[in-house]
Amino acid sequence: MTEFDRALADAAPRIEARLQQAIAELPASSVRDAMAYAAQGGKKLRGFLVLESARLHGIAPEMALQAAAAIEALHVNSLIHDDLPAMDDDDLRRGQPTVHVKWDEATAILAGDALQTLAFALLARDDAAPTPEARLDLIATLAQAAGAAGMVLGQTQDIEAEKSPVPLSLEAITELQSGKTGALFAWAACAGARMVRADPAPLAAYAQALGLAFQIADDILDVEGDAALAGKRLQKDAAAGKATFVLHLGLDGARARAQALVQEAHAALAPYGDEAHLLQQTADFVIARRN
Repeated sequence: MTEFDRALADAAPRIEARLQQAIAELPASSVRDAMAYAAQGGKKLRGFLVLESARLHGIAPEMALQAAAAIEALHVNSLIHDDLPAMDDDDLRRGQPTVHVKWDEATAILAGDALQTLAFALLARDDAAPTPEARLDLIATLAQAAGAAGMVLGQTQDIEAEKSPVPLSLEAITELQSGKTGALFAWAACAGARMVRADPAPLAAYAQALGLAFQIADDILDVEGDAALAGKRLQKDAAAGKATFVLHLGLDGARARAQALVQEAHAALAPYGDEAHLLQQTADFVIARRN
């Protein structure tokens, strides 16, 4: 087990415990049950990026956990909604039935909505950042990253691409994924800098490369991954005729592009020196993972 593996294995349960605690404080309902169910498991990679970004800027882990739980709440919201019949129509997520399968579509929609609002409630807490100005910055930038200029825009472009008779170009796929996948990675990686009002530019460059490498790895896994390890159905993109990095570049070309992006991510961390070694290992992990 590498140092990164140990660090992620230590961080994931702490992030999940904070998120589950916040969910448990809500009034009892089927929606609360669905929220808690969907928040179980997963790598908690976005939350881990928050913790590492915060550590680089001298923020205590206890304070950073609020933002880490917030980004995971918003990420789970996106997964629940992505899985709906009107979107990707998936029946399996993290090796378990998706929320709309276990409950129903209405509960899934409401659980996703509630997780989104919970993310902002967590960031509004007094202990989410050192100052009110920093908390407001975290809230405003997450709203932008998650909304119609970020993740939702990418999801919209993805849906429109599936209906188009002309496959997306490589440039269009890259732009789409910078919103759909990259926007939340970017917010997570920059969170620590924002907490102390430092320049987030190096971490933003790191996250841009990381998020794109992550999506290319997903495209590769969809072609040749193990569904049991992935915990979801694979080979959906080819069945849907979707343009992907693998379609444009081939498997070997996609692997080479992902590796080049990892090197870009490493280079972006140069201002932090050896203190950023776990973030460097995170970039290595995203293209070596099996799920």
